[in-house]
Amino acid sequence: MEVVTLLLVAACMAAYVVWFSRLASRLTGPRVWPVVGSLPGLIQHSERMHEWIADNLRANGGTYQTCICAVPALARRQGLVTVTCDPRNLEHVLKTRFDNYPKGPTYHAVFLDLLGDGIFNSDGDTWLFQRKTAALEFTTRTLRHAMSRWVCRSIHLRLLPMLQDASLKSGVVDLQELLLRLTFDNICGLAFGKDPETLAPGLPENAFAVAFDRATEATLNRFILPESMWRFKKWLRIGMEATLFRSVAHVDRYLSAVIKTRKLEIDDGQNHDDLLSRFIKKGTYSEAFLQHVALNFILAGRDTSSVALSWFFWLVSTHPHVERRILLELASVLHESRGPDTSAWLASPLTFEEVDRLVYLKAALSETLRLYPSVPEDSKHVVADDVLPDGTFVPAGSSITYSIYSAGRMKSVWGNDCLEFRPDRWLSPDGKRFEMQDSFRFVAFNAGPRICLGKDLAYLQMKSIAAAVLLRHRLHVAPAHRVEQKMSLTLFMKHGLKMNVHDRDMDSIASELRKTRQSAAAVPAEVVAAGA
Repeated sequence: MEVVTLLLVAACMAAYVVWFSRLASRLTGPRVWPVVGSLPGLIQHSERMHEWIADNLRANGGTYQTCICAVPALARRQGLVTVTCDPRNLEHVLKTRFDNYPKGPTYHAVFLDLLGDGIFNSDGDTWLFQRKTAALEFTTRTLRHAMSRWVCRSIHLRLLPMLQDASLKSGVVDLQELLLRLTFDNICGLAFGKDPETLAPGLPENAFAVAFDRATEATLNRFILPESMWRFKKWLRIGMEATLFRSVAHVDRYLSAVIKTRKLEIDDGQNHDDLLSRFIKKGTYSEAFLQHVALNFILAGRDTSSVALSWFFWLVSTHPHVERRILLELASVLHESRGPDTSAWLASPLTFEEVDRLVYLKAALSETLRLYPSVPEDSKHVVADDVLPDGTFVPAGSSITYSIYSAGRMKSVWGNDCLEFRPDRWLSPDGKRFEMQDSFRFVAFNAGPRICLGKDLAYLQMKSIAAAVLLRHRLHVAPAHRVEQKMSLTLFMKHGLKMNVHDRDMDSIASELRKTRQSAAAVPAEVVAAGA
């Protein structure tokens, strides 16, 4: 009997070796191992995962397939992952065959407790209804003005005084932390009309902000664990699942009180222009639905802008020629709208119209997002068998990861200088107009039917903050501070962004602008004289 058992085990092992050899020969990309697939490579390169994925994509022409569970019956379905950054494939997945590539059941289950069936955690008719409702609001000029008002207030009453204090004391600030708090306050104000005031001297704790952060962290922890494991921990209510339960309960209580108060205020004839109030006025939505509306937009709008701005300020501080051009553009716009007196340039926040004219600044922000997208990787579930435009077969039940980080770093898409920080690539030949790139080459705001509704609001917020800070301060990375990527769903800086803050003298920029304009005016006169 023992001999039969040994022979049976040996036969099974031999059959698995043959099966695994055939599987491995069909896969491209990183090496796969028996049972665990490519997981060892992911763990080995976890500190530079996005660069590792980009390296594999470059080596395989923009698309590769790997396996994270090398077990028969799973390896070609749930265990198979297709990774791509090919613009043709991105258009196919995000637009052409949109219905075949939803977020899928795994993503929905992970975020369900925090986001419910909100717009960023739903598919099909549920998503479409919320998308259409939200799209009507995001196209209104009043919402852009509401964002401008919240941003200007938090910049000039909180951020700038804190930077000025750091400048006077020759101190160091963690700019990433300040920006995270600033954008959290702004998005809460825009989403439900209440300012949690997390950006304040001493950087105080706010119970709602802390609960939201802990709930988000505990939710993301689910991606690391097998679904059966985190569901078991949820049932027992232990570990991070216990933290998630308590944090979500706190967030729900807070928003429930806000919603009840807001409904009473609207019934009394008070006027509010935040998103929550707009949804309340539109129809008889349940309290749970309204909570999820607010939470989904907070999650989408908070970290993305602050992370992008952190990378922007770092890049600008290390590329002085880009900083100079931003300052000359600011000086030119403000000279025309406020006159030559530089004190008038700093006397009040930039108007909506002034911000809109900052073309080179928008190009520099877009170039930042190309190189350091706030969400570096995203995934989709495959509903039915399909073939991508590059010929890759993707079976039903598998998943597709599209690497936004890699899409901005391919020579085949962006040229030989793809790794250089060059804002001019976003400008017209005469340098006067911003030219948006194809959304399937530049995927920082997603693309297709799910393209970011708040893209214009994000640019408005980022341009307003960047302009206000650079007009008043020079920023330099603190000595010995290391700027590194943090491996998470959002591209945070691992150690924050510690920067020295110094006052800026805009008079020298104004003088340079005058000389530039005088030189430009002198050229036609010389041409006329030469012609005579």
